[in-house]
Amino acid sequence: MTTTTPEQAKAPVPPNPSTSKRRLRVDVRQYGILASLVVIIVLFQILTGGRLLYPGNVSNLIQQNAYVLILAIGMVMVIIAGHIDLSVGSVVALVGGVAALSMNSWGLPWWGAVVLALAVGALIGAWQGFWVAFVGIPAFIVTLAGMLIFRGLALVLLSGGTVSGLPRPYVAIGSGTLPTTGTPDLITLGIGAVASAAVVVQQLRSRADLRRLGLPLEGALSFWFKIGVAVVAIMYLCYLLAFNRGTPIILIILAVLVLAYSFLLTRTVFGRHIYAMGGNLNAAMMSGVKTRWVNFFIFVNMGFLAGLAGVVATARAGGAVSSAGSGYELDAIAAVFIGGASVQGGVGTVIGAVIGGLVMGVLNQGLSILSVDTAWQQVIKGLVLLLAVAFGFSRRRSAR
Repeated sequence: MTTTTPEQAKAPVPPNPSTSKRRLRVDVRQYGILASLVVIIVLFQILTGGRLLYPGNVSNLIQQNAYVLILAIGMVMVIIAGHIDLSVGSVVALVGGVAALSMNSWGLPWWGAVVLALAVGALIGAWQGFWVAFVGIPAFIVTLAGMLIFRGLALVLLSGGTVSGLPRPYVAIGSGTLPTTGTPDLITLGIGAVASAAVVVQQLRSRADLRRLGLPLEGALSFWFKIGVAVVAIMYLCYLLAFNRGTPIILIILAVLVLAYSFLLTRTVFGRHIYAMGGNLNAAMMSGVKTRWVNFFIFVNMGFLAGLAGVVATARAGGAVSSAGSGYELDAIAAVFIGGASVQGGVGTVIGAVIGGLVMGVLNQGLSILSVDTAWQQVIKGLVLLLAVAFGFSRRRSAR
């Protein structure tokens, strides 16, 4: 029988190298893109002489890039599952046209137009999901065809023209703000305080869950530093908005979407099935995952969010035009990959996709303030995307 002396019981347990490496990789994946966003913001704040973070510019940054963030939330689920969707820009144009015509020509109230737009988007997603999930055609081909079909339908529906003069409550979805109490707006500051408290509580609960399950914990210094940075960022954002026009309505919509879809991906069976399919499709099928139905609902959800993006884009522009949404699919895909998703699938987060979208938005805003030519803006954004994906490849290669 082997006995343990008191000296041996008190001896420190040597750290497990594999656990240390795993923890370090988690830290790099979690903070690398966020650090890049901070660096880009600081760089442009210096280059623009402090103009990047003017309250008006921050509000415009949120409203002008809301469509990218909405599409990126849906696109990250598509890409995690190992697919791609090239049709979302065309769906935005078609759904925006349906919403505008339903108010101006069909007599629907503004809220009825929103419901119709979301339903049309979900129906389009179901159409594409059927071909991908049940017929077995690759999503690249199905959505490429969808990009052409729905753009053509948008041209037919709008006859190449513009439908404007939309109701004020509808326009407020894309460019309006919550009621204010003056300058500074106490409602916006209160929202920031509530959001900060929610972040602290959520992070503490997650850490407690990890401790209860006996899983590796993030270092205390890193953990509290992360929370501190998040609280400072939220309060500073709300401080800037409080001195402009208050809290944009679209910011509230985005916050709800981020919370809901983060929960969906990380805390539900459906979310775990999406990751399982992207990581190893054959293993997921053998484990009993109903891959066809998961794929189907992934595209229904993508269509629903594209419909919402169409509502937001139309509301922001104050009208519908058949050329709307051009290039939106590329912006959304770029945001997802910049946010740390894997080209092979199985890796990605909603928060990462949102951060990737903000990186694209800050680049657009900063380069526009500096009056950089549009052509060079495209070059710079392309290089950022390439470097982000290359960094992801090198990180995964070194982890093997």
